[in-house]
Amino acid sequence: MKIAECQALLTEALNATHISVPDGTHLGKIAASVLEMTRAYESDGITFFKSGDFVNTLASFYYGFGWLHFGTSCGLLAITSPSICPFKGPHEILPAPFRTKLEEKTSRYARLLDTALSSVTCGPDPATISYRYAGRILFVAMIYYKWGDTYQKSGALEDALARFCYGHGWLDAGVTSGFFRIEAERQIFTV
Repeated sequence: MKIAECQALLTEALNATHISVPDGTHLGKIAASVLEMTRAYESDGITFFKSGDFVNTLASFYYGFGWLHFGTSCGLLAITSPSICPFKGPHEILPAPFRTKLEEKTSRYARLLDTALSSVTCGPDPATISYRYAGRILFVAMIYYKWGDTYQKSGALEDALARFCYGHGWLDAGVTSGFFRIEAERQIFTV
């Protein structure tokens, strides 16, 4: 997928998204926060794209998708259009001048997600539905970490970076929404 197509897909998804829980409630406030963060990542990505920083553009859009899909998965948000997936086929290969920055950022974000995964524990009581959902969030983040690692080892750095950012977006949204306790490295989360 080309970066411009990714942006169009995220914008389309956001335009079709609404908060699905009552305004003014605790869940409504969490939903608004998740939607606001998704829009912030979309905005950052557009700004990076306009400045020609395609590596940070890619990272921003996939962070945004991670937050958005977290929100729809747990029922805070609803999308009124068909399922929107940014992982259709391989990602656009960035031009050679971006290679060094892409290599550095992909390695850094692999470490970031790995650190994030080991820095949290499930917050809710183990007997609750929320605890089981926290486990699902960890599962999604771990799957995207492993998928990103596979792409990174094969040299498909654009695809690796997208997966690391998406997985971290899910985990960060879960932390911000109260599903986890931060045991270390608090500064890597949006709380």
